[in-house]
Amino acid sequence: MPRFLLLLFFVGFVGSVHAQDVGSALASARLKDLVVLEGAAPVQLVGYGLVVGLDRTGDRARGSSGAPYTVQGIANMLQRFGIAVDPARLGARNAAAVMVTATLDPFSGPGSRLDVTVSALGDARSLAGGVLLQTPLLDPLSNTVFSVAQGPVSTGTLLAASGGTSTRTGPTNTGRVPGGGLITAASPLSLSTDTAGLFLRNPDFTNAAKIAETINGRFPGAATAVHAGLVNVAIPPDGGLTGLMAALEALEVEVDVPARIVINERTGTVVAGGEVRISEVMITYGGLVISTQQDLAVSQPNPLANGQTVATTVGSTDIDQAPARSVVLPSNADVSQLAAALNDLGMTSRDVIAVFQALSRAGALQGELVIL
Repeated sequence: MPRFLLLLFFVGFVGSVHAQDVGSALASARLKDLVVLEGAAPVQLVGYGLVVGLDRTGDRARGSSGAPYTVQGIANMLQRFGIAVDPARLGARNAAAVMVTATLDPFSGPGSRLDVTVSALGDARSLAGGVLLQTPLLDPLSNTVFSVAQGPVSTGTLLAASGGTSTRTGPTNTGRVPGGGLITAASPLSLSTDTAGLFLRNPDFTNAAKIAETINGRFPGAATAVHAGLVNVAIPPDGGLTGLMAALEALEVEVDVPARIVINERTGTVVAGGEVRISEVMITYGGLVISTQQDLAVSQPNPLANGQTVATTVGSTDIDQAPARSVVLPSNADVSQLAAALNDLGMTSRDVIAVFQALSRAGALQGELVIL
C-alpha cells in the first residue's frame, strides 16, 4: 500500500538588529599565494582529438544518435598515412572523439610537459583503457599551437556489465593524461621593466593596502596600492624583475578574511567563516509530519442487485506535530554559538541552510551569503 510523507518545518525569527562593528579576522599568508604578476597570465588551450583502443565503448558510427564526425576523423587520420578508406565502411566502437583541454603556465618553455584533460564529445560509454592520439592544443584567441598531447587516458573509474545490466564508479567519459602535453612554443609575455603590477586573486581594498605596506617595509617607497585589485611595485635597477619577485614572494602578509557563508544546496554543505556575526535573534523550530495512506478495499453490490464486485481504495490522513523548540542568540553571536544552538534543536543540514537564508532575509546575518 503506498504511503506518502510530507515533512514541513517552521523556522521563526523574532529579534532586533542592532548596529555593530564586525571585527576583522587576520590570517597570515605568503605574498606569492595572494597575487599574480601582470602580463604573465596562464593560457587556456583546447584541441580536438581521437581516443583509440577502447573495448567497444566508443562512439556509435551509425543511427540517429551516432557520431559521424568520429568516423570522418578516423578516415582523415588514415588518409594522412596514405590509406584511403570509405567512411561508410568504418566502425568506431573502439574509438571516440574527444575534446582535450589544458592550462599553460606563462613561464613554461618548449620541452616542458603539462597535464591534459580528455572529455568525450560523442556518445561513447567509457574512455577507460583508451589512448589519446597526438592532438594539437591551441589558444583559441590567437590560433597559436602551444602544445601537442598524446598518451594513455586515466579515468580512475570502474565499469562492469553483464546480462544487459551495467554499473560504474565515478564518471567514465572524462579522464586525464598526466604529463601527456608536450609544450612546443613558449607563452608570449609582456612584462614591464620599470613597474611590476601585482593583481590580487581576491580583490579587497584592505588587503591591497596591507600588501603595499608589507612591501614598503622591505623596499621603502616602492609599492603603491592603485585600487582593490592592483598594487604597483617599482623594479629596482640592480636585481631586476626576477630579483624583486624572489624577494617579495616569501613575504608574510596579514590579510583580512571576509565574513562569508558558502552554501551548496545540492550536497547540503555549509561553510561559514569565523568572523560571521549574528544579531540578537530567536530561532523557533518545530516539525510537522502529515501522513497520507491508501488502503485497498472491496465494494460489493447489494443482494439480488444487478452489479459486480470491484476493488477500491480508502484514504486516511494523520497529522503528528512535534512541540516547537526555541533558542535565543545573544547580540553579536558568532558561528560557533549559532552551530551549537542549531545542534541543540536537532536540525539537519538542509534545515541549517534554510536558517542561514532566513537570517539573511531578516537582516540579522552580518556577512555575505553565497549560494552555489
